[in-house]
Parts: sequence; C-alpha cells; structure tokens
Amino acid sequence: MATIRDVARVSRVSIATVSRVFNNSSRVSDPTRRRVLAAAKRVAYWPNATARSLITSRTHTLGLLLPDLHGEFFSEMIRGIDLAARTVRFSLLVSRSSSRADELTTAVRSMRGRVDGIVVMAPDLDDSSVLGQCAGHVPVVLINAEIHVPGCHSLKFDNLGGALAVTQHLIELGHRRIATLHGPPHNIDARERLEGYRMALMRSGLTPEPALEIQGTFGERSGYEAAQALVALQPRATAVFVANDHMAVGLMSALHDLGLQIPRDIAMAGFDDIPMARFLTPPLTTVHLDVEELGRRAVRFLLDPTRLRVADEQQDMVPVTLVVRSSCGASAAGSPANRWSPRHASGSGPGSV
Repeated sequence: MATIRDVARVSRVSIATVSRVFNNSSRVSDPTRRRVLAAAKRVAYWPNATARSLITSRTHTLGLLLPDLHGEFFSEMIRGIDLAARTVRFSLLVSRSSSRADELTTAVRSMRGRVDGIVVMAPDLDDSSVLGQCAGHVPVVLINAEIHVPGCHSLKFDNLGGALAVTQHLIELGHRRIATLHGPPHNIDARERLEGYRMALMRSGLTPEPALEIQGTFGERSGYEAAQALVALQPRATAVFVANDHMAVGLMSALHDLGLQIPRDIAMAGFDDIPMARFLTPPLTTVHLDVEELGRRAVRFLLDPTRLRVADEQQDMVPVTLVVRSSCGASAAGSPANRWSPRHASGSGPGSV
C-alpha cells in the first residue's frame, strides 16, 4: 500500500507539502498541487481519513438520522443534504432511527467521533434530553421537530402554510365539500397540515366536519384503504386534500379500482411533491418542499463556527410552493397558480413563509 512518503518521493516535494495538498491548504501553488495529485494517482495513494481526523480534529463527515430510509421522500432528503455537503467537500453518514429515546440515543452515540455534525429528522420526538446531551459535544440540526433543544438549530417546512394554500386553491376551484386524509396524530407534520386545512375552510366561511377528516398513517397502504371511507361519505366529497403524496398514490390507485375518475368524480391534491407525483395519471397537484434549500441551511449552520456562542435554540422556516397539476381539475399549463407560494395566499397567517 502506497504511503505519503511514496507520493513525496515521486513528486519530488516534502512530506509536509503532500500533507498540505490533501488538506486543501492555500500555501501550495497550483503547479505543485497538480504534480502531487498526479503522483498520488500514479502510486495509487489514498489519504488515511482516520489519521487526518486525529491531526485536524475534523472528520469532514456529517451524520443524518431519518425516521425511515424507504420511499421517495426520504431519498430526496438524503440527496438534498448530500448535495449541500459535497459543495464543501464533506461526506454523509446516513442511518435510520425512530423517535424512541433509547433507539435515538444508540444512533447518536454510534456517530459521535465519526461526524462533525448531525442532522436529525424526528417529527414524533417528545423527549429533548437525548439531543440536549448530544448538542454539547457536536452541532445538531433538527428537522420538523416539535421540541426545542437549547444549542440546537431547528429547520421546519411550512406545513401549515402549505396545507392552507392547497386547500384554499381547491375552494377557489369551486369545491365546498372537501375531505382530508391526514397523518398520525402524534406526528407534528400531520397536525400542522390538518390545522392548515381547517384554517382554510374557516377563512372561507366553511365549517370543518369530523366526518370529512379521515385518519391515515402516511403510507401508501393507508391511502388505498381510506378509499372506502371516502366514497362512503354522504353527501360525497367533491375534493380531497391528502396530507402526503405516498397516501395520495395509494388513494388514487384505490379510486381507480373502484371505477372513479380523477378529477372528474373527485379532485385530489397531496403534499411533498415526491418525484413520481408529476408522472401519475393524472399528474398530482401537491405542495413542493425545497429539500435542497433545507440541506444548504442545515449544512451551513453545522459548519458555522459562531454556533458555539449560541446559548438558545434557533428556528428557521423553509419555504414551500403549491404546484398545480391536473389532478385537482385545474389546467396546470394555463393556471396562474402553477407554482404558488403560500406567501401569496390571501391572509395566509402565521404559518406562511
């Protein structure tokens, strides 16, 4: 196995110069840098990341803990944060962890010493002690968490504003009996999206009806199974806001199996804008989450040295955008609301961006 000494010998520079090249030091000229890198390639030299981290006290790796690794939403989350990390030459270490305190503790401990910061998505977490202890040793960014942890930065998508905007759009299309398929009650995303749906109805003079609020679990199967409850409503709803796109995919399939056409028999809108949403039949109206912007903000905070002087938590709202497609009955190509941020909704309130 080639060593740093071999690279120095072949490139005819000192070991210290080779070290500066692989640590991206500005003290090395471009011609020397190119000669060293060419020599390293010739002798098949790979820098020892462990040895470098012992010297620099940096691993150049960020950790990402997600409640699940399956599905398009989480793959987009990984992609967005990985893109942001790569722009600053950091790698990403990804793991799954539930919001149970014991499992989260194990996951966080497994990353300590291996990462320079951790992004944690925990919409069901109700115990801040685990992350509070961790924040004293490594920077932590929380995504869509309900809890507030001193020393941790929080990033949230505007769930309430997005749900308000999409429901208001259905109302503006003429719908007055609008159902919703919402997520689990212990999940902060689900609760905020349900609140936005209700707020839109009340602002339009409509009264939320418990019968129109159907319980789901955020999975495709729960969307499929919810179709029976939806079609059994009397009088039937003319539109449905589904609290995430995965449930919308399942519901759309079930309605097709029941012989109903979207949007002729019932208009539909979702939330998240997963990649397949635009390729469904019909394409799904939904709320787009700017995952790449979230990734940029998370990485920027984790690598910001001023974070060490932050005594209290900071919170930041990441914008969302309504994307109108044909599942709601509007013409996406001709609609001025084709890409509509909740900030443009009339009186969008405290949940807007």
